[in-house]
Amino acid sequence: MGESENRAVIERLVQCLNDKRTEVMDDLFHEDAVMDWPQSGEQVIGAVNRRAIYGAFPGLPTITPRRMLSAGDLVTLEATLDYDGPVYRSVFIFELRDGRIARETAYWAEPFEAPDWRAAWVKVDPA
Repeated sequence: MGESENRAVIERLVQCLNDKRTEVMDDLFHEDAVMDWPQSGEQVIGAVNRRAIYGAFPGLPTITPRRMLSAGDLVTLEATLDYDGPVYRSVFIFELRDGRIARETAYWAEPFEAPDWRAAWVKVDPA
């Protein structure tokens, strides 16, 4: 698969999560795909576990993409995740195989206020 097709897979993933249609993920992930969450030390291995996690999710966030980059079978997505309260800035690294996600590595961080001492040298993104 080419880069544009791989990007389309990730765009479709974002859309299905925003639409709360997690069953679409079965079309986008390999059965043996790994979701790696280094901050908590967890790995979700395989479709059965992915379905169980998303089936039990207390409330899926609204995902607002900020930037997407792709090269070959690698796609990175920077996005804001809004959980109707807590908001996280996130980075997702997707490794694709044959047009489907084989591995997802995700990092989440809470935003923080920029310190005043840097104000003269930076532009602050209001989002």
